Amino acid sequence: MNERDIEYYINSWKLVPGGGGVFDVWVNGDLIFSKKEVGRHAEPGEVRAGILQALAAIRPAEMAVAGS
Repeated sequence: MNERDIEYYINSWKLVPGGGGVFDVWVNGDLIFSKKEVGRHAEPGEVRAGILQALAAIRPAEMAVAGS
């Protein structure tokens, strides 16, 4: 799934900064990544993978297969 496809399924997204470099990433009301919870920065591609996982339930099956 490319970025344009992802944008179609995201109603809202929010990056919530906190003190000391802590941040949360929310998509469509779901917490995708929390630096405070995991105690580290996100690995390359980790946030994108979380977004794709969160969107898997609402996107058509053919897009899920094509974008995997």
